[in-house]
Amino acid sequence: MALDSTRPSLAVAVDIGGTFTDVALVDGAGRSWRAKTPSIPSDPSEAFLNGIRLALEQAGASAKDLDQVLHGTTVATNMILEGKGARTALVTTRGFRHVLAIGRQDIPRKANLYTWVKPVPPVPASRIVEIDERIAAGGAVLEALDETTVRAAAASIRGMDVEAVAVCLIHAYANPAHERRAAEILREELPNLSITVSSDVLPVVREYERSLTTVLNATVMPGVTTYVERLEKRLTDEGAGVPLMLMQSNGGVAGASKIRVAPALTALSGPAAGVVGARAAAQACGINDIITVDIGGTSADICLIKDGEIGLTQHGAVGEWPLALPMVDMITIGAGGGSLARIKDGGLTVGPESAGARPGPACYGHGGTEPTVTDAHVALGQLPARLLGGRMVLDVEAAKTAVMRVAGPLGLDLETAARGILAIADNHMVGAMRVVSVERGHDPRDFTLVPFGGAGPLHGCALADLLGIRKVLITPAPGVLCADGLLAADLRSEFSRAMAIAGPMDPEATAPIIAELEQQASEWLDVEDVAAEARVIECVALMRYAGQGGEIAVAYAPDRAAVEENFRNAHKALYGFNLSAPIELVTLRVHATGLAPTPPVVNLAPGQTPAPEEHTAVSIGGASVDVPVLDRAKLGAGATFAGPVILTQLDTTTFVSPGWTGEVHPSGGIILTRGKA
Repeated sequence: MALDSTRPSLAVAVDIGGTFTDVALVDGAGRSWRAKTPSIPSDPSEAFLNGIRLALEQAGASAKDLDQVLHGTTVATNMILEGKGARTALVTTRGFRHVLAIGRQDIPRKANLYTWVKPVPPVPASRIVEIDERIAAGGAVLEALDETTVRAAAASIRGMDVEAVAVCLIHAYANPAHERRAAEILREELPNLSITVSSDVLPVVREYERSLTTVLNATVMPGVTTYVERLEKRLTDEGAGVPLMLMQSNGGVAGASKIRVAPALTALSGPAAGVVGARAAAQACGINDIITVDIGGTSADICLIKDGEIGLTQHGAVGEWPLALPMVDMITIGAGGGSLARIKDGGLTVGPESAGARPGPACYGHGGTEPTVTDAHVALGQLPARLLGGRMVLDVEAAKTAVMRVAGPLGLDLETAARGILAIADNHMVGAMRVVSVERGHDPRDFTLVPFGGAGPLHGCALADLLGIRKVLITPAPGVLCADGLLAADLRSEFSRAMAIAGPMDPEATAPIIAELEQQASEWLDVEDVAAEARVIECVALMRYAGQGGEIAVAYAPDRAAVEENFRNAHKALYGFNLSAPIELVTLRVHATGLAPTPPVVNLAPGQTPAPEEHTAVSIGGASVDVPVLDRAKLGAGATFAGPVILTQLDTTTFVSPGWTGEVHPSGGIILTRGKA
């Protein structure tokens, strides 16, 4: 469908994954075009532009017609996970050289107490330089900054062969003056290096988390900055004259200028976009309480949304490292379509190792021989041999041969082994889903499951059955939902200030801090050119009982009693009890939001369920069942069907199990219901 000269605004969103780059293009009238193109690990910006060109070609438009470009990137994530960021030096207050090595006394939740080994810090002690200065916890200067030690530190760093410098001085959250002056000197002395200061990235208490986050931000800064500049140049050369917006871990987007200063904000960019997209698709169907599961090739990301609110946490992590930046509260596990099935200690295991994009699952025909979750689906017939509109043909025999590699030694037949692989993967995911639901006081049966990602809809009914969930929502385009989520995301940024000393809330003391943070928020919204009517500024207090090690974020008000009551209610909801200890205010935070335009309402034309495109044999309960295959694009609003059935579309495949029925919602989503005739 071509666009005419009176077309509404045109926005494009690009999400780059390890295997495919997904693109969603939409105009103000609600018309949309989607594209998938292979990712190019050596230069992701090339796939970025290739995908945009494909979508624009479908729409009959060109880059100069674009009014908005949004992007979700894993560049920072991959550099942190793979340890491939820039060589970084750390400048800190004298006496605090070993903060990163000391870390915390706790170990990862699932680690063995007796065998866990603390990971090697991202910056070794040999690249940590101390300077003379000291700020008190309350912000008072105890020892003036000795600028000669800063210049000496620069001289030392000059001989270290590093690309970036992180500056994290003790108590800089309470008074950043020394840190900012030290950064000025370092920029004078080391003009070719990227400099990151903690007061720009994470101005809050806890020196380990603040130091680590600042260091990780510094390690990814050169790479992300180069990548963003390359994207902007490609867009300019293509004729697109609009600014680039990037997805952050907090579920909002921000301009490239903010990301250049704090690139670590994009660490969970892709998964956060998927959660935003899932919420938008659910709300279009009138559903506010959902559990999302984003199943890709390597991992599964799980998130719970209650009353339409996406929860944030500052206790997230990327790989082995805690990253104390605001991010969508989700859990990631190593379970995906590429997860490898192996025999270990006489039993069958699945994941977290993955076949990756190359060689990938055996059925892809790229040389893979080990069985994966995808191969199990193919062996059972749940995944048809032809995908992507027939452009991708799977090798069914290779999939069966791979599954038999574990079936034979265990004395199992093909179907039993394949079902065992899927059952193990499903139970891994269900365990994580119980963590975000049952362990936090929510009954998963009160929620609708929203599976997405390339493999999500294949597992939706099975996961719901294990949890007792009776409703599953298959979004219009599950395989590119992260790109759709970018289009639905608001502009968002946080501005924080830790209290000099945690203690009872004092409205007179908090008022000027809130005013300053709100001013910073307004200035950021000005820079992002957000209209007055689209601005939302919210104030949050991070509070705890005296003696606790973590805080809970609650709505702030200039009324101590009201805020403390908010905290008690939140604590009771989260933990099931309250304490008699004093309540302390630790940090004040202001959320600045620029609301995205309300998307046009999609009204799918009514239609009947068409005749099946074909039938395929699927192994169900030990028997081969002739299952109909429906082209989802031909299903109109109100169309119904009963499982078992397979739904095919460009970006994913949905397997509807026996006992489940489906109905197409006018918004384009499909609602699957358990046990409904």
